[in-house]
Amino acid sequence: MISLNNLKPAKGAVRNRKRVGRGPGSGSGVNAGRGSNGQKSRSGYSHNRGFEGGQMPLVRRLPKRGFTNIFRKEFNIVNLGDLDKCGLKEVRIEDYFEKNLARRRGAEIKVLGDGALSRKMKIQAHRFSKSALEKIQKAGGEAVVCKGDEN
Repeated sequence: MISLNNLKPAKGAVRNRKRVGRGPGSGSGVNAGRGSNGQKSRSGYSHNRGFEGGQMPLVRRLPKRGFTNIFRKEFNIVNLGDLDKCGLKEVRIEDYFEKNLARRRGAEIKVLGDGALSRKMKIQAHRFSKSALEKIQKAGGEAVVCKGDEN
């Protein structure tokens, strides 16, 4: 009969812990299963990313190039073909985000002339390319330039 005082794990389920580093007769003597001696075989070793053993790291050996322009303006780029598919007669700034044509809310919207405009539309944006303006006017629509703080 099984009771709490005679419970045992299944046969073969529990093994003794392997004691390493106890001489050559144990099978894991000398280096205790850690390869060879050195920094990596010590306990507490952690490897810093990019560390090359004291040699000048690759990141510092390579030259720096270019610069980051802190005055760069970010734009949400929208093509006329995408505006034509959305099915609106008048496209306001909020509509770009509602229809997932633009994602970055802080950036201005620029309309480019890729694609065709099949109907007359009134389009609001912060910038228009020359080809986009031509296609909008050719379709009989209107391009309205907004100021940067309206989104």
